[in-house]
Amino acid sequence: MSFLNYSTKEINFKIVYYGPGLSGKTTNIKKIYEKVKSDSKGKLVSLATETERTLFFDFFPLDLGTVKGYKVKFHLYTVPGQIYYSSSRKLIMKGVDGVVFVADSQRERFEANIESLHDMFDNLKEYNIDFTTLPYVLQLNKRDLSNISPVIELNATLRKKEEPVVEAISLKGDGVIETLKSISKLIMVNVKQKLR
Repeated sequence: MSFLNYSTKEINFKIVYYGPGLSGKTTNIKKIYEKVKSDSKGKLVSLATETERTLFFDFFPLDLGTVKGYKVKFHLYTVPGQIYYSSSRKLIMKGVDGVVFVADSQRERFEANIESLHDMFDNLKEYNIDFTTLPYVLQLNKRDLSNISPVIELNATLRKKEEPVVEAISLKGDGVIETLKSISKLIMVNVKQKLR
């Protein structure tokens, strides 16, 4: 559901970072924000809830060029992970062009990942978004902790369509930019196929 801004000659894409509470969605967005040059990004906006924040910012990637003469602009969002913020998560998914699912690798968060993934599918269905064609990346976060599930086990349960899988330690910034590059590339390939 990319958005064309004719006056500024921009094509806008919405990327949502989805996942259970405290999986590292906010940390991903903050690390990306730190790394993007200041003249290429908007303000980091935080919408605070009682226990978790929803973050948003936009930026112009430097190396993706244009689409039909339009500059590419990405808008990055996080969703609140707690299950009782269901309506907020659903609203943020409206018009999404790509999703990064941030899975918490800790063993005790295994079920929370599955629950959050099902919630994501429900929200996509609500907007008639076809997951099979949606650009999608699975990030396995917190790989530096000692109590983590093996990658093969996480992939067997959470990987849904041969999507790219990136191992990450978002607190250190490891895997964060790789994840963003993966989802950006998938979005660009997707939009160029649609424009043929």
